[in-house]
Amino acid sequence: MNWKFWQTGADTGMAAWIGRIAALTLGGYVVVCAALGWWWDHEPEAFSVDDNAQAHAAAKGVTVVTGYTTAATVARLAESLLDKRGGYLSNDIFPPGVWLDNVPSWEFGVLVQIRDMSREMRLDFSRSQSQSAEDADLSEAEGKFYWDNASWVFPDTEGEYRKGIQYLERYMHRLADPNHPDAEFYPRADNLRNWLAGVSTRLGSLSQRLSSAVGKRQLNTGLAGDSSVPPTGTAPGETEVKTPWLEIDDVFYEARGHTWALLHLLHAIDHDFKDVLEKKNARISLQQIIRELEPTQAPIWSPMVLNGDGLGLVANHSLVMASYISRANAAIIDLRNLLEQG
Repeated sequence: MNWKFWQTGADTGMAAWIGRIAALTLGGYVVVCAALGWWWDHEPEAFSVDDNAQAHAAAKGVTVVTGYTTAATVARLAESLLDKRGGYLSNDIFPPGVWLDNVPSWEFGVLVQIRDMSREMRLDFSRSQSQSAEDADLSEAEGKFYWDNASWVFPDTEGEYRKGIQYLERYMHRLADPNHPDAEFYPRADNLRNWLAGVSTRLGSLSQRLSSAVGKRQLNTGLAGDSSVPPTGTAPGETEVKTPWLEIDDVFYEARGHTWALLHLLHAIDHDFKDVLEKKNARISLQQIIRELEPTQAPIWSPMVLNGDGLGLVANHSLVMASYISRANAAIIDLRNLLEQG
C-alpha cells in the first residue's frame, strides 16, 4: 500500500469537505442577510397623533394640554426611527443594513423634520418673546437630535436620540403639570408662520431635487429682481442639473420620509393651533395641505423607482412625487399669507 498516496487522497478529501462546508456557510449567511434585508426594507405605518398623545398622557398620569400633542408627535416620530423593523439602519456597518439605502434615506427625511420641529419648539413655540429664556429640556432635546445620524459608537446615534426623546418627555411632563408653570407652549399665528416658512423651504428643495431626476436646463436666478446688486461669483447663467442615476431612489425615499413625518406634524398642528387657525378662517387651508401630501404615502407597486421621461411610456415616480410636494408647498404659501392677515 502506498502510504503517501493514501495520505494525499485523505488530505484532498478533507479539503473538499472544508470547502463545501465553507460554501454552505457563506451561502446560508447570504440567504439570511437577504431575508433580513427584505424584512427590514419597510416603512412604518402612520399613526393617529391624537390617540398617541392621549395614550402617552394616560401612561404618565397627566392630561393633554395645548402643545402636548405636538411634542408627543415629535417623540413618537423619533421612536419610530429607532423601533421599526430592523431598528435604526443609517449607522449600520454590517450586512444586511450596510447594503440597504432606501430605508436609511427615508430615515434621514424623517430626522430632518424632527430636527426642524424641535428647533422651532425651542426658538418660538415655548417662548413668549424674543428676549425670553429658552426651555432647558427643549434645548437639550434639539442638541441630541442633531447628533451625527451615521455614528455607531462613542456615542452611538441611537443612544443620543433616546436621550432626546427623554428630554422631550420631561418637557411634556412639566407642560401638563400645573405645578411647573415654567413650561409653556404658545400657539400664536406668528410662531406657526415661522415653522411653515421652514417647511416651505424644505419642500421647495425636495421638489427641485426630485425634478432633476430627468435632467433639466436651469437658469441662474440668484440675483433676479435686484438690479442694484452686482454678481459676486462666476456662476454660469445656465447649467445642466441632473440627479445621478444611482441617487434617484435615495432622493425619492428621502422625500417619502419628509412627507411621512410632515403629515403627522401637520395633524398635531391642526390640534394644538386649532383656535388660531379657526380665528383666521385658515383651518381648511391646513387640512388641504394634508390632503395634498397624503398621496405621497401611496404604496409603490413597482419593484424599483422608475425614471421614465416626463411624457414617455414609462412612469417617473420622482416627477409624480415632485408634483404632490409642489402642490402642498403652494398651499403652504397661501396659508402663511392667511396667517399674516389681521
